[in-house]
Amino acid sequence: MESLRTVERGVAVRLVVSRDHSLPVCMRLRYEPADPYVVRAAFFVHTDEPVEWILGRDLLAEGLKGSAGHADVRIRPAAGRGDQVTYMALGSCAGTALLEVPVRDVRTFLENTEALVPRGAESALIDWDVELAYLLSAD
Repeated sequence: MESLRTVERGVAVRLVVSRDHSLPVCMRLRYEPADPYVVRAAFFVHTDEPVEWILGRDLLAEGLKGSAGHADVRIRPAAGRGDQVTYMALGSCAGTALLEVPVRDVRTFLENTEALVPRGAESALIDWDVELAYLLSAD
């Protein structure tokens, strides 16, 4: 199969600390057609390695239009600012981070991923025989 390129985009986001205070954080979104259903979001904070989250590409797209997700990952437009900012809540056992993410950057990133792999066409890129063999070999 022909190799497809990877889509990456750096995004300046804000970590919401309180109603009146937020901190800048750099987020890198990465999409690889070899794993066509997911987007990797790496957050560069004051550590040696970025903190990475795996997000569903559809979840990211749906979160630009309305509330999407549950449990550890929730995305929703910001009330009154939904055309400019979306909120992304990421939760773990250590707590929850609320991020303000610019809609324009996410929309452009998603458009670039969809130019490579249209939504709904992801399954054509998966080698189902390899995936099934992997699942059957797992103990």
